[in-house]
Amino acid sequence: VQLQASGGGLVQAGGSLRLSCRSSRSAFSTYAVGWFRQAPGKEREFAAAISRNGGTRYADFTKGRFTVSRDNSVNTVYLQMNELKEEDTAVYYCAGRRTILTVQASDDEDAYDTWGQGTQVTVSS
Repeated sequence: VQLQASGGGLVQAGGSLRLSCRSSRSAFSTYAVGWFRQAPGKEREFAAAISRNGGTRYADFTKGRFTVSRDNSVNTVYLQMNELKEEDTAVYYCAGRRTILTVQASDDEDAYDTWGQGTQVTVSS
């Protein structure tokens, strides 16, 4: 399964963006998917994840601003980001791994074996 992240762009603080992580394979429905981000000069960090059965996990910094969801009919996982802040500026990556149904979404990037190419999000003041 190959993943393609899109939807990034330039937005003013307080604005919203919706990122998409798409796969061309229907097997994507059996994947847990995580969103990670990397700001300039910083290590990559976990943002949000969704399990195969729709369970979600969020990093503290999202504080209800971000929502991860999936639409298996179009092989896509979304990351809705609201109330964006300048510190949300980063390259956002989606990552996936095939799991059994009961596995919870992971916040550990080493748990994922398939990565998309990243999409740039820039939040201006």
